[in-house]
Amino acid sequence: MKQLTKAEEEIMHILWQLEKANVKQIIEELPKPKPAYNTVSTIVRILESKGFVDYEKQGKGHVYFPVVKKPDYSNQSINTLVENYFQGSFKSMVSFFMKKNDISLNELESVLKEINKDNKS
Repeated sequence: MKQLTKAEEEIMHILWQLEKANVKQIIEELPKPKPAYNTVSTIVRILESKGFVDYEKQGKGHVYFPVVKKPDYSNQSINTLVENYFQGSFKSMVSFFMKKNDISLNELESVLKEINKDNKS
């Protein structure tokens, strides 16, 4: 799976939220200042070429929808982050975030409980 640029990710988050949208609807969800219609349209076509979105014809236009599920992309992004910045070690990543974000023992314990609960499922 390919990595997305920041702009492409922003569009994907909107499509994951809306499930289906045309370019105008995507623009409505973007923060101000709103990008030009052609800019968003180009990004959506790039996402289509990367295999992240597809479309169905609706009148004279297109309605776009995500092909890649958000959890699948999130998982791949996290794995890439761990590989590129933490030498493949999730332990190093957790340690880094604990030190930088001053996570309390209670928060860490809560995270560990969630992990253990998910592993038992």
